[in-house]
Amino acid sequence: MCSPGSKVPAVLSMMKCYACRNISSSSPLKSRTHVSYDIKGDVAVVRFNSPNSKVNTLSKQLQAEFTEVMNEIWTNDAVKSAVLISAKPGCFIAGADINMIEACKSSQEVSQLSQEGQKMLADLEKSPKPIVAAISGSCLGGGLEVAIACQYRIATKDKKTVLGTPEVLLGLLPGAGGTQRLPKMVGLPAAFDMMLTGKNIRADKAKKMGLVDQLVDPLGPGIKSPEERTIEYLEEVAIIFAKGLANKSVSQKKNKGLIQKVTDYAMAIPFVRQQVYKMVEGKVQKQTKGLYPAPLNIIEVVKTGLEQGNEAGYLLESQKFGELGMTPESKALIGLYHGQVQCKKNKFGQPKQQVQTLAVLGAGLMGAGIAQVSVDKGMKTILKDTTLQALSRGQQQVYKGLNDKVKKRSLTSFERDMILSNMTGQLDYKDFSKADMVIEAVFEDISIKHKVLKEVEAVIPPHCIFASNTSALPIGQIAATSKRPEKVIGMHYFSPVDKMQLLEIITTDKTSPDTAASAVAVGLRQGKVIIVVKDGPGFYTTRCLAPMLAEIVRVLQEGTDPKKVDTLSTSFGFPVGAATLIDEVGVDVATHVAEDLSKAFGERFKGGNVELMKAMVDKGFLGRKAGKGFYIYQEGVKNRSVNTGMDEILERFKIPANPEVSTEEDIQMRLVTRFVNEAVLTLQEGILSNPVEGDIGAVFGLGFPPCLGGPFRYADYYGAQRLVDRMRKYEDVYGIQFTPCQLLLDQAKDSSRKFHK
Repeated sequence: MCSPGSKVPAVLSMMKCYACRNISSSSPLKSRTHVSYDIKGDVAVVRFNSPNSKVNTLSKQLQAEFTEVMNEIWTNDAVKSAVLISAKPGCFIAGADINMIEACKSSQEVSQLSQEGQKMLADLEKSPKPIVAAISGSCLGGGLEVAIACQYRIATKDKKTVLGTPEVLLGLLPGAGGTQRLPKMVGLPAAFDMMLTGKNIRADKAKKMGLVDQLVDPLGPGIKSPEERTIEYLEEVAIIFAKGLANKSVSQKKNKGLIQKVTDYAMAIPFVRQQVYKMVEGKVQKQTKGLYPAPLNIIEVVKTGLEQGNEAGYLLESQKFGELGMTPESKALIGLYHGQVQCKKNKFGQPKQQVQTLAVLGAGLMGAGIAQVSVDKGMKTILKDTTLQALSRGQQQVYKGLNDKVKKRSLTSFERDMILSNMTGQLDYKDFSKADMVIEAVFEDISIKHKVLKEVEAVIPPHCIFASNTSALPIGQIAATSKRPEKVIGMHYFSPVDKMQLLEIITTDKTSPDTAASAVAVGLRQGKVIIVVKDGPGFYTTRCLAPMLAEIVRVLQEGTDPKKVDTLSTSFGFPVGAATLIDEVGVDVATHVAEDLSKAFGERFKGGNVELMKAMVDKGFLGRKAGKGFYIYQEGVKNRSVNTGMDEILERFKIPANPEVSTEEDIQMRLVTRFVNEAVLTLQEGILSNPVEGDIGAVFGLGFPPCLGGPFRYADYYGAQRLVDRMRKYEDVYGIQFTPCQLLLDQAKDSSRKFHK
C-alpha cells in the first residue's frame, strides 16, 4: 500500500503542467493574440495564428510573442521538446510582413529587421530542446527560414503544401539566415535554384531534396473537414517525432542519396564552387540584363558565407537586405505584389448565382485557352465551333495543355481525364439552355459578333450572361443588338490564356453590377488577376499598346533593324522585344487594331505607316503563328533568324531618321512615353478607375517592365516633369502623337503630386 504522502510529487507535477497549460493559452497576465501554446505530455505545441487574416505573417507582434513563448519553453524543465504548427490549415507561415519593410525610412532600419530575424532564428537553431516544424499549407520566405532553423521538419503531402523563397520576386533576399542555412541543407545548386527563381517546391520534392525530413499523407473527410483532420493528424505525428528526438530514438542525421553525396563532395572543392558562382552569375546577367539587383546580391551573400564563414555571411545578408529594401526595383515589385492582392478580390461582391456551366464560342487559340482554364477549375464547359476541324483542333489544344501538367507531375492522368470529362465539344447550340455564361471568342468583326449574339440570345436562359473576348471593339457597340444589354460584358483574355495572368473586364453604362460580379467571380476561379475598366475603343490595355506598336513600326521604317529594336526594348526591361511583340500579337491582328483605333482617335494614334504591316500580311508574314514575321519561326529551333523576305518591304517604306531623336535612349523613350501618356490619359478619361489597376494591367497583360512597377509607378519614379520635357522634344519633330495629356501636365506642375501615395 502506498502512503498518502507518496502521491504529493505526482499531484505537484500535474499542477505544474496544468499551470503551464493555463499560461500558454490565454492567462490574464499574458494575453497573446498571434502565438499560443499548450503542453502535451512533455512536448510544447506552439501554434501560429495571425488574427483577422487568412495567412500567418512574421509581423513584429508575432515575432515578439514567439520569442516570449520560446523563452518560457526553454526555461520550463517539464518540457523536453517542441512542435511549431499553424492553427490555419492552409498556411504555416506565408512570409515576413511586407508592411514592416515599407514602414522603414532607411536601409539601416531594414537591416535592423534582418538582424532581429537572424537573432531569433539563431536561438531556434541552437535550441537545447529539439524543435519540429509541422508544415501544412504555404511555408514561404520567412516561414521557410523558421522551418529550416528547426531541428526537424514534417510536411503534409498535399498540393497546398509548398515551400519556397519568393523574396527575389519582391526585389529582396532571404534576410533571416536563409541565404546561409539553405545551401548547407540542400546543397549549393538547389539552393541557388530556389533563391534565384522564387519557385514553389511541393512537399514530395522537398523530401527528396532534404528540405523536409518526413511526409504525412492528408486525411479524407470524417466528422470534421479533411483540412482539420489532416492538421490534427500532422500534430500527433509531429509530437511523436519530437519525443523521439528528445529521447534520441529518432536521429537528426539525414541519409543522403548518392547524387547528393557526389554533389556535396564536388562542392567541397573550391575550384568547383568558383565555377558554379561564375556560371550562375552569367545566367543571371543574361536573364535580368542587370536590371534587377537582388539575384546578384543573393549570389554574393551565399558566396561570402561559404568562403569566409558564417559570421561574414550573416553580416552581409543583413546589410544587403537593408540596401535592397530601399531600391526602386524592390518598391516597384512590392507595389505590384500589393496590386495583385487587390486585383484578386471581387469589388462587386458575391454574384446572385454562381456560374456552374460555361459555354465558349469559337475553338481557336483563345477559345480553347478559355475552355482549358475553366474546365481545369471544375466548371462544366461547352466548347462550340462551326466546323469539325476547328473544334477538334481546339479540343486537342485543351488536352495538350492538361497533358503538359501530367508530364510535369502536377496532375495524374486520372485527374486529367476526370477534368476533360467535364468538357463537351459541339457544332450546334444544344445544351446552351443550361449555360450560366457564354464567352464568345470569334473573329474580331462587329457583324460576326452581332450575328452570334442574336443566335445565343435565342437559346440561353434569362439569367445567362454574354461576355465578349474582344481586344478592341467597344462592348457598347456589340451590345447594341442585344435584347438584354445589362447582361452583356467584355472579358478580354491574353494569349496564351493558360500562361497569361491578366483578365481585363469591360463594363458599359448598361452592364448590371451583378453581371460584373459574375464575370469577376469566373475570372477569379480561373486563377486570373483582374482589372475592371470602362468601355471605349481599345479599353485600357489595347489602347496603351497601340501607340507603342505604331512607334515601333516608325522606328523600323527609320532604319533600325528588328534585332536592334528588340535589344533596345529588352535592355529597358520589356520581357519580349518590340519587333518580336508584333510577331507574337500577330501582324494581321496588329494591323486590324491599328486601323480601328486610328479611326477612333485620329492623328494621335498614328506613327509608322500601317501599309508596311499590310504588305507583310499580303506576303503571308503574319508572325509566329505563320512561321514568318519579322523573324523565321521553326519548331524546336530556339535561335530565330531575321526574315530576309522583309528586306524589300522595309526598303520600300524607309523614311529618313532625325538624328536629334534617334539615339538608343531616344528610341527607348519614344516607345515608353507613348505608352505611359496613353495610360495616364485613360485614367484622366475615367476608363481606368485607379493607377494600381493600370500598373497591373500593363505589367501582367502587356509586359511593361516589372522592375519599373508599371506606367504610373514609373511616372512617379522618373518624374512627370522629365516625361513632359522628353515628350515636348519629340513633339517638335513628330507632332500631336507626343503631346502630353492634361493629367500628366498637372502632375508635372506640382512635384508633390504622385499617382501612388
